Amino acid sequence: MTDQSTILTDRPAGQTVYRRTFTKADGRPLRLYGYAPHTETALLEDGGDVAKGGELRWHPLRQEWNVYAPHRQNRTFKPSAADDPLAPTKPGGPSTEIPFSDFEIAVFENKFTSLHKDAPIPQSVIGVESAVAKGHCDVVVYTPEQTGNLHTIGQTKRRLLLSTWNDRYEDLFAQGCKFVLPFESRGEAVGVTLHHPHGQIYAFPFVPKVQRDAAIGFQGGYNLAAHMRDCAGNYGVVESGGIDAVCPPYARFPYETYLVPQRAVMGPWEFTEEEAAGFAYLLGDMTRRYDALFGQVTPYMLSLHAAPKGLEDNWQFHAKFYPLMRSPGRIKYLASVEQSTGAFTVDVMPERAAQELRAL
Repeated sequence: MTDQSTILTDRPAGQTVYRRTFTKADGRPLRLYGYAPHTETALLEDGGDVAKGGELRWHPLRQEWNVYAPHRQNRTFKPSAADDPLAPTKPGGPSTEIPFSDFEIAVFENKFTSLHKDAPIPQSVIGVESAVAKGHCDVVVYTPEQTGNLHTIGQTKRRLLLSTWNDRYEDLFAQGCKFVLPFESRGEAVGVTLHHPHGQIYAFPFVPKVQRDAAIGFQGGYNLAAHMRDCAGNYGVVESGGIDAVCPPYARFPYETYLVPQRAVMGPWEFTEEEAAGFAYLLGDMTRRYDALFGQVTPYMLSLHAAPKGLEDNWQFHAKFYPLMRSPGRIKYLASVEQSTGAFTVDVMPERAAQELRAL
């Protein structure tokens, strides 16, 4: 059983970040990140079988790979607080995914993974190209507390989260993954089934179509950082540490916001400490602004877009917030036109969205 501690190279100024790597009873890796070494003895946990991914099939009309993982139908669905699988395990209590009574940030391989290093050989389908769904899927638990969000966990924890993401980027790219996507889905309207504050990381064996198209734009000369700087007057929300939060003029969702470094970097591992602190701050600040604007826990999709392997030329890292609200109490649904064509109808002008968010 692997159980070792490492000091990370990426760390907030004046702080040391430790990673403990532990192998769970069912063989899945668990990584514990913190500002202090994690030395607690593991509690007993359940073992059992673990899914090893699905399969890939090529869509000839959309020119993209899709992942088929039918075992995910059995994943945990809206458990009670007493059965929260992302909470720390308490002595004498039920076994959870984290067999320790406390932690700062925990990352473990998804039990219901879509992608896996030992994914099975796909079945043959007439007229459809298929491939092995190699890759990796992580669950990233922000806090041992059962409630909270990217704003309430605080700047110190958000900066630790950024160090955690950078460590996973390094490891997953080293394993041969082509694109690594840290993301968070927040709120039942997005499909969240576990309410404990957490995000995920998907590491793909291919570059998805959205990122392939973005690479074409970057390689064609599009300068995202310069464009968002030029737009900051009418479309900017807030700036921190050399990072702009902007509602891009071509937003597809009402109140969509990008976090864009003012200088081009391939990924957050290239941030200066000032940029890292600014980016971490804006993750929380935008969450706060959305909740204040809509007067509720705002459902959103957050994703980090670092350079895919092999398509690094001129790539500019950015993060995207896609909130699913168009006004208080009203969800922005992706209906027939959007789903069928990819052409979005946007209910709120981006310049108006920026003005409203900026005012908070």
